[in-house]
Amino acid sequence: MFDKLTERLQGVMESLRGRGRLTDENISDTLRQVRMALLEADVALPVVKTFIESIRGKVVGMEIEKSLTPGQSLVRIIHEELIALMGAGVRPINLRAQPPVVILLAGLQGAGKTTSAGKLAKWLKDTEKKKVLLASTDVYRPAAILQLERLAAQLDVAFYPSDPKKPALTLAREALSEARQSLFDVLIVDTAGRLHVDDEMMSEIREISAAVNPTETLFVVDSMAGQDAVNAARAFGSALTLTGVVLTKTDGDARGGAALSVRQITGQPILFMGTGEKTDALEVFQAERVASRILGMGDVLALVEKVTTTVDREQAEKLARKLKKGKDFDLEDLHDQLAQVERMGGLSSLMDKLPAHLTARAGAMPQGGGEKDIKRQVAIIRSMTPGERRYPKNIDASRKRRIAAGSGVHVSEINKLLKNYLQMQKVMKSMSKGGGLAKMMRAFGGKMPGM
Repeated sequence: MFDKLTERLQGVMESLRGRGRLTDENISDTLRQVRMALLEADVALPVVKTFIESIRGKVVGMEIEKSLTPGQSLVRIIHEELIALMGAGVRPINLRAQPPVVILLAGLQGAGKTTSAGKLAKWLKDTEKKKVLLASTDVYRPAAILQLERLAAQLDVAFYPSDPKKPALTLAREALSEARQSLFDVLIVDTAGRLHVDDEMMSEIREISAAVNPTETLFVVDSMAGQDAVNAARAFGSALTLTGVVLTKTDGDARGGAALSVRQITGQPILFMGTGEKTDALEVFQAERVASRILGMGDVLALVEKVTTTVDREQAEKLARKLKKGKDFDLEDLHDQLAQVERMGGLSSLMDKLPAHLTARAGAMPQGGGEKDIKRQVAIIRSMTPGERRYPKNIDASRKRRIAAGSGVHVSEINKLLKNYLQMQKVMKSMSKGGGLAKMMRAFGGKMPGM
């Protein structure tokens, strides 16, 4: 997430770390670099100007804390301003209105409204324990209605059957009536999008909004849309009383400009961000964590939360007991570990949450941490016999060819997996011989992540 922006700003931060004092010259040079990094990331020009001037105003006459170098103080100010830029007004979604609470989703076609409706329904059901009804008013794209219906069935959430032959306004009113009669806590209304903003679209969504009187009107925006996202935000902001923003596709966002622009353009807080294709890939937006990730400081709290909610603790303890008894880490164990990592979105997703100085050391780690790589490795192990998983040394050339054919990969992939397995086995052995935590601490340079 925010790869290019992070890369540029990390360079600026590194150039500051060794500065013993701040001068007008190096402050101006730093702010110029920050300005260029933001513009290259497609941040709207008015937002960039406000951001830079705010930093400049705080730097002038700044008193340096004794515990910080001048460079560190400037880094802290930039971090604080990023938090202020994205985080002003961030709040929990409002669920305190008279049920059913109506949440209206608006945005351009392709922004991810329908997927976000499903993800939000799952989040409300699992986290807030709400009874949710999903409804679509997109009569122009019948596939959108079918997509939402299938998502609802997959998530075990109620869906109001929309008839594409009826007007969108009628569907919205009928869905609200159903939500009231069946005592639903929340009604999520997905609206039609267009490839561009037009008068017909805005007129229709204003009518729907007036009919259902939503508690939350959320603008759904593709984080990769750049300046298009800014223009759409202005149009929807003038047509509707927006109350918040859902930022989608942040897992594929290389620039990050929309995240920094849309808050100021709409005047409304970012409430959620979509972090992947899976139905649980929706996070409550926390500006401090995102700012830390943009500056390469990582998001270890998010990593800990992900691990805590995903890892099978009983399975982990079973492996720990096995290693403590001196037994070898085998391919069956590797399969279980890969499955755990896959549930967490892949190794790359976890590494994204670590500080940059730790991820820079990842060159020594086994390669192939993407979701596709993990699926491939799991498929390879599942193509082995139980005996081969327990005793990988018995896998000779003919066995490799059979396994490759069974998993649909080249023999070189089998060799790569076995090489990675041997590396992991060595790590597990060293951890099981005692002093494992101390070794891990040394690997992190004397500090646990985030400290």
